[in-house]
Amino acid sequence: MAYIDTRTPRDRAKSIAGVIVVHGAAAYALLVGLQVTGMIEDVPRLTGETIVKVPVEPPPPPTPEVTPESTSTPQTYVHVPPKPLDLTTEMPPIEVRDVPLPPIPDVTTDLFPKPEVTPAAQATPAFDPVAPRPRNDPGQWVTTADYRSSWINREFTGVARFRVEVGTDGRAKSCTITGSSGHSELDGATCDLVTRRARFEAGLDGTGAKTSATWSSAVSWQLPD
Repeated sequence: MAYIDTRTPRDRAKSIAGVIVVHGAAAYALLVGLQVTGMIEDVPRLTGETIVKVPVEPPPPPTPEVTPESTSTPQTYVHVPPKPLDLTTEMPPIEVRDVPLPPIPDVTTDLFPKPEVTPAAQATPAFDPVAPRPRNDPGQWVTTADYRSSWINREFTGVARFRVEVGTDGRAKSCTITGSSGHSELDGATCDLVTRRARFEAGLDGTGAKTSATWSSAVSWQLPD
C-alpha cells in the first residue's frame, strides 16, 4: 500500500535540525562523563597488628518469677464423738387390759358335702403262667406205621425237632422245624402229623385265663423191624 507524504520542505528541514541537536547533546554528555577531574589518592595498606579480643560480658541471667505462696489456711476437721444414749431413762408403764372378744357362732358342717369313700378294688390274686400240656399220648402222634416204603428203601432215619403254637382251643395252629432230621420228607411229615393228631390243654396267663402259647418236642424216625 503506498502512502503520500504531505509534509513541506520546511517541515523536513525542522525535523532534520531537531535530530542533529539531539545527537549533539548526547555526544557532549558522553564526553563530559568520561573526563577525569582529579587524581586518585593511594589507599593506605593495612599493616599487621595484634588484635585484642575485647571480652563481652554475658547477659545477666533471667530473673525467676516468684509465685507468691498461697496464704490460705488449711482446714482442720475436728471429730466430735456421738453423744451416748441415755439408757437410764425410765419408760412410763404400759397398762395391759383384757379386751373381750365377741362370741363365735356355731359352725354347721352340713353346708359342705361329705366326700364319698370308694372302697378299694380288691387285687386279683396273681397266677403263675401255665404252659400247654398234651391231652393225648404224644407217642401216638407219629408211629412206624407212618413210614412210607420209599423212605424205608432209602433208609431215611433221623430226629426232627419241632415247635407248635397251641391256641386257646387246645389245637396246634402252626408247626416249625427247629432241628432237621436230615431229610426234608421226614421233617414235613413230622409237622403234618403233629398238627393233625396233637391235642393240648390250653396254656394259662397270670390272671388264670386261657392264652395262646408254644410247645416244643422231637420225633425220632427209626426204621421198623
